[in-house]
Amino acid sequence: MKKYNIGIIGSGAISGIYLKNMTERFANLEVKAISARNLSHAEAKAKEFGITALTNEDMLKDENIDIVVILTPVETHYDLIKQALNAGKHVYTEKTIASTVEQAKALCALADEKGLYLGSAPDTFLGTGFQTAIKALDDQMIGEVNSFNISITRDNNILTAMFPFLRTPGAGALRDYMVYYLTALVATLGPVKRVSAFLKAPYTQRLNQIPNTKGYGEMIETPNEAIVTAVLEMENGIIGTIHEDNESIIFDRADFAICGTKGVLLLGNPNHFGDPVYLLQPQGFTKPEPIALEPVGYYSDNSRGVGPSEMADAITNNRINRANKEMAVHVLDVIEAIEQSSKEQRFIEINTTCQKPALFTDNLSK
Repeated sequence: MKKYNIGIIGSGAISGIYLKNMTERFANLEVKAISARNLSHAEAKAKEFGITALTNEDMLKDENIDIVVILTPVETHYDLIKQALNAGKHVYTEKTIASTVEQAKALCALADEKGLYLGSAPDTFLGTGFQTAIKALDDQMIGEVNSFNISITRDNNILTAMFPFLRTPGAGALRDYMVYYLTALVATLGPVKRVSAFLKAPYTQRLNQIPNTKGYGEMIETPNEAIVTAVLEMENGIIGTIHEDNESIIFDRADFAICGTKGVLLLGNPNHFGDPVYLLQPQGFTKPEPIALEPVGYYSDNSRGVGPSEMADAITNNRINRANKEMAVHVLDVIEAIEQSSKEQRFIEINTTCQKPALFTDNLSK
């Protein structure tokens, strides 16, 4: 298996699991260096994982780096991805691919011009949870699919205290968390045609009640949307709803159902890789017992880093990577359309499209 040298930009909280998996797990990745805005943070991670700490500039100048993995806040993605592509590097970035669809399209055009790969998280849909569901749909296990429904609850009293970045512009329910569900939805059922939606931010200030967090006992600003409800029509005619309420006392409840003429699939949380998938089949007037389906694929634990590994495999085999730039742009387009629909109170047509990724059953581990 051909190996690709990896350079990581960003040493925040998410970098730990990426570094662990990419240094220990994936056979086609060789992590060489890490950089960060604060070099001392990069040096600490470099020491922990036995790699080199560099500045961003030196990282991009290093001819031995094949793929740059960007793990910085989204507002930095456009500039960093552009610099990496112009330096001749393939790029994989954390969600979302950019701040706006306009930026994302420009990056895609640049990647195509340079003949380089560009991939984007979330890659959680590559885990056994959603691959099991995709296989069940491909096998027509539930017949003709007509609808879906998704319901998510979280608790912003906990989240906004523990993670201050959620108080910054653009880090609301839609872009921070619903992006996992929208990506999994597109990966499972294909692209979206149009949306209609409502957004709400009912509590723009709240008391921080979580001990040992910054500002404990003080009022904090929480301006972002916390409740999102949308109706989506897919390109294939399937319709459904997605609802997220981050002002609930029930933390991280995830209901995801796909309904067909011969049964119903119950999926897990797409922020996880390996939640089980259950099948409901008709039992007359008797409530059916959920049947757990045999997992499909190899990645059921926290496998962040499988996206870069799968992209490296795609480069080797000259095919489209599954967590690809076109799907990332399409999901960001859906997010912007949901925001626009709520503001203008009308259906919004989606101007982009993408291919539904092929089933992923490859084992890229060592």
